[in-house]
Amino acid sequence: MADADPRRPLRQRDAALPLPECVALVLQGGGALGSYQAGVIEALADTGIEIDWVAGISIGAVNAAIVAGNPPERRVERLKAFWDTATSALPSFPIFPQDQVREFVHEWSAMSVMMTGVPGFFTPRGMPPALAAPGSPAALSFYDSAPLAKTLDLLVDWDLLNTGPVRLSVGAVDVESGNFRYFDTTTDRIDARHIMASGALPPGLPPVEIDGRWYWDGGIVSNTPLTHVLDHQSAEMLVFQVDLFSASADRPKTIMDVMAREKEIRFSSRTRQVSAERLRLRQEREAIRKLIAKLPPDLRDDPDVAALASAADEMPVSLVHLIYRANAWEGGARDFEFSARTMREHWTAGRAAVAETMAKSRLVASNILDGRTAAFDLTRG
Repeated sequence: MADADPRRPLRQRDAALPLPECVALVLQGGGALGSYQAGVIEALADTGIEIDWVAGISIGAVNAAIVAGNPPERRVERLKAFWDTATSALPSFPIFPQDQVREFVHEWSAMSVMMTGVPGFFTPRGMPPALAAPGSPAALSFYDSAPLAKTLDLLVDWDLLNTGPVRLSVGAVDVESGNFRYFDTTTDRIDARHIMASGALPPGLPPVEIDGRWYWDGGIVSNTPLTHVLDHQSAEMLVFQVDLFSASADRPKTIMDVMAREKEIRFSSRTRQVSAERLRLRQEREAIRKLIAKLPPDLRDDPDVAALASAADEMPVSLVHLIYRANAWEGGARDFEFSARTMREHWTAGRAAVAETMAKSRLVASNILDGRTAAFDLTRG
C-alpha cells in the first residue's frame, strides 16, 4: 500500500475505516425491501460512520428524508416509527419454519396489502380508476398516497432537512417530458411532495404536482441515484450504495421464481450498468492522469495535453455495495409484502451486511488511503 499523503483531508486516518471528506449513502427503490436500508443505516450509525450526503429514489427517498430530517440521535427511532407503522396491519404470528409455508404466508401478506393498502403509506381508492373523472388523481392510480404526506410531516423536520448538515437528493420523472429530475437541498427547498413524487410508482400511486409539473417514481428511469452523486462530487468520497435487488441468483424453478427473477433483473441491471460504467470511466481517467504525470514539463504545458488533463481531473471514490439477497421463499411480491415479520428480517439482514463489510474493511481502507477509485462488494460469499 502506498504511503498516504498527510495533506489529504481524512476525518479518521488511524481507524479501521478512515473516512474521506464526504461520506454518501445511496438508497435504491424497492418498496417493502426498504427496511433493509433502515438496518444498514442503524448499523452504520453504530460504527460511528457519519453521513454527509444521502440520495434516494422511491422508498429510498423516504428513508433518506428521515435521515436528513432528524438529528443523529433520533434517526433510528424515526425509521423504526415509520416501518412499525407501515407493517402494523400484518403483525407476526407463529408459523411452521419451512420454505413452502413461509412462501404461502408471504404471498398471502402481499395480497392483503393489495386489498387494504399500507398504514401510513397508501390506501385503496373507493372506485376503480376507469370510473373516476379523467385527469383526476383517482383516474390515474389505484391507491391514494395522502397518508404518506401525514406520516412524513410527523417524522421529518423539514427545516432541519433543508438547512442541516446532511445534503439530501431525491429523483423523480417528469410525466409529460419523460425527463429525470433531481431535487436537491443545495438548490431546492424539499418537502413531503418531493419525497412522494420520487415514490409515485404508476399505476399504483398517483403523480405528484410540484411547481406546475407532475412527477412519477424516479425508478422508472433509473433505480439508483449514484449518477447524481458522482456527477456532483466535490471531494474525495466514500459511497455506500444499498441495492435492494441482486443481479445474480439461482435459476428459477417455479412460476413464482420466474416473477421474482424478472423483477430482480429489471431493477438491478440499470444499477449494475451505471455503477460499472462510471467506475470504468473513472479508472480510464485515472490512467490518463498517471500518463500525463510522466510527460516532460514542455509536453505537459501543451494546450491539448492541458485540456485532456482538465477533462480527466476528478477526485477518487470508494464505492461499497450493500446488496440485499432474497430468501428462497421471497417471490415476485417481495417489494410490496409489508409484514412485521419480514420487515424485521430485512432490517436484521441490513445490519448483518454492514457487520460483514466492516469485518473486511481493510480493503476499502487501503483504497481510501491510497486515493484510488474502486468498487467493493464484501458480502458476496
